Amino acid sequence: MSLDVAELSMKMLGAFKGELSEKWPDVSDYAEAESKKLAENFVMIEKLKRSEKITEEQAKLHHEIQRNASRSVLLTIEGLGLLAVEQAINAAMSVLKDSVNGALNFALI
Repeated sequence: MSLDVAELSMKMLGAFKGELSEKWPDVSDYAEAESKKLAENFVMIEKLKRSEKITEEQAKLHHEIQRNASRSVLLTIEGLGLLAVEQAINAAMSVLKDSVNGALNFALI
């Protein structure tokens, strides 16, 4: 199973919108950009893992770095607190858990 940036991004965007609906007009552009970055990161990890250029531990570190970057970006939006951002990111990861972990053959998320 190969991961698709557009599919992953759309799933995450839907999760972000569900969690951040009250601030969506202010958040939507950021959420779209961060969804795409996270999706691209998953595809890169998959490619590197399949070519044996990355270990599971390194993959987890790459993912955590991008997740932290997305958290930082979303926290710059006025009115969004840490709890709301964390819930949104967790929701986005939850909708991808099975497909990403299945494609990688290990638990990244």
